[in-house]
Amino acid sequence: MDLNTFLIYTIGFLFVAIAASQIAKLFQKIKFPLITGFIITGLIAGSSFLNFITPTAVQNLNFLNEIALAIIAFSAGAELYLDDLRSRLKSIKWMTIGQLVITFVLTSVAVFLVADRIPFMSEMNTESKLAVSILFGTIFVARSPSSAIAVINEMRANGPFTKTVMGVTVLKDVLVIILFAISFSIAKALINGEEMGISFIAILFIELIISFSIGYLIGKVLEIPFLLSANSKIKGVAIILIGYSVYIFSHYIKANSVIWLNHEVILEPLLMTIIGSFVLTNYSKHRVEFREILEEISPTIYIIFFTLTGASLSFQTLMNVFGIAVALFFLRLFTMFLGGIFGVTAVKDPKKYTFIAWMPYLTQAGVALGLATIISEEFAVWGHEFETIIIAIIVINQLVGPPLFKWTLNYVKESHLRAKMEPLQSTRDAIIFGIENQSIALANQLQKHNWKSRLVSLEKFDANGSNDFEIIDNFVPSVKNFKKLEFDKTEAVVLMLSDEVNYELAEFIYENIGIKDVIVRLNNRENFEKFHKLGTLIIEPMTAMVSLLDHFVRSPNAASLLLGMDEGQDTMDIEIKNRDIHGLRIRELRLPTDIIILSIKRKGQLLITHGYTRLRLGDEITLVGSPKSLEDTKFKFDT
Repeated sequence: MDLNTFLIYTIGFLFVAIAASQIAKLFQKIKFPLITGFIITGLIAGSSFLNFITPTAVQNLNFLNEIALAIIAFSAGAELYLDDLRSRLKSIKWMTIGQLVITFVLTSVAVFLVADRIPFMSEMNTESKLAVSILFGTIFVARSPSSAIAVINEMRANGPFTKTVMGVTVLKDVLVIILFAISFSIAKALINGEEMGISFIAILFIELIISFSIGYLIGKVLEIPFLLSANSKIKGVAIILIGYSVYIFSHYIKANSVIWLNHEVILEPLLMTIIGSFVLTNYSKHRVEFREILEEISPTIYIIFFTLTGASLSFQTLMNVFGIAVALFFLRLFTMFLGGIFGVTAVKDPKKYTFIAWMPYLTQAGVALGLATIISEEFAVWGHEFETIIIAIIVINQLVGPPLFKWTLNYVKESHLRAKMEPLQSTRDAIIFGIENQSIALANQLQKHNWKSRLVSLEKFDANGSNDFEIIDNFVPSVKNFKKLEFDKTEAVVLMLSDEVNYELAEFIYENIGIKDVIVRLNNRENFEKFHKLGTLIIEPMTAMVSLLDHFVRSPNAASLLLGMDEGQDTMDIEIKNRDIHGLRIRELRLPTDIIILSIKRKGQLLITHGYTRLRLGDEITLVGSPKSLEDTKFKFDT
């Protein structure tokens, strides 16, 4: 293919892909998945309708498929972060075994038994039917980590069931690629009439070992872009080039191994890329940035991949096989139902999981379609019909799977939608003693950060004007009056009266109420020690002002950041309640890149922190970052 033809095909397809991205949004509005919009747009632009993308163009644009498959594999490997899954490893292990083994074995057997009813299989010999059956069984195991993550994020789900689902979903996609490498080699041997003796098994084993080894090296190569002082877009391009180079290398070895060794050596690029991503994620310090870059480039990759897949479809073939696709969808569903029962029973998880454990694993997307694409390219005679059936099943799974998963998360009470999370969050209630310009300004500032503020005066106070906060006057300190105002549920008390009155209130609260944070505005430095003995947080206005000016002179950027003067920045104290976080080093946390850890307080003591500081349950971490990142981190650290 000459350069002009290449440019015409590529630019023409990019226009179709841009249209697909907009058309897919219309599908999303009517509750259809985005990938359905991409596939249908590609189908309409393909040879079945408008013929904007001809079969020749699809063939010449195959390099885009390979780039997309590499990024899909990188994304799957990046989700398998072992430290996040350790509390549910036993459940993940048995559920994975149940879902993988039962689904693979039963669907392969069932497809083989009904092969005569599947048009493109009916005329095959027994060996070929067996080969196609195990390929179906392999793809039926595949799941969609991206779809699972999207549902979990949307539902703000957290808990043992959610962690098991995430672990099984990602682990299955790693294992299914290994299973595919084996099944694909066996299928080719069966169809080509090759003997499968000890030598075949030995060669297959050696090829897998080589693929794993190269995958490890790819993990090390992937670290190189992150050692450079380049922006994320350049690093993204580098990751794409590394992924595509794996495919080029695989093709080169396949083409030349026959000359060198008189045997075609098959190194599975999907396996190598997913292992490389796994190595980088678990054994380097770049996992957070790697994942963020993948999240940045993946939407574009998915548009290209699914649109090109749609363009390769035949509408007539799709209609012919849709009935078969529906039947195979229910076959897969039934085997996953059995696999779920096995997994729950084997690990002795709560009985309420027994009949719903299969629901989160129904959705399929990139990996399943990628494997079907590889099969379509390898087996020209029947591969296209095979791929069409798989695409039809994926579309059904995309429609049925996410709603079932959402229902399941609600059923096990692990969804925490924003409207329902308020009771679980801190009260964010502050009571300020003393009514003056500073206390009113403080109350207004707290209101802006979603805190409920109440101003209390020990004297009669005439409130002029409307305020967004409650004002209480003529307050008489007593246990009864404190309880009336629900001081026991208040998160912080600020004392802004005279030192004598402040001390009486602080001592009363210390002895009778026990509020977590009592903040005192100190008027006389000589009184510092007696307030300090009560465990109060002390602010001396003059010293604080001098210190603040000092910080603005020496480090204006840091001072602006901590004071919330930088737009889009805020601070938050978060208590670690998630048992999976217990024992992790700070450097092992997958925090958003705009989050800064300022301090860790443990049992009343501030720790000097560094990357190797291990976290403990009950630690209070002070963070700076964007409000969204802070909320996401708070959710991650919660139970």
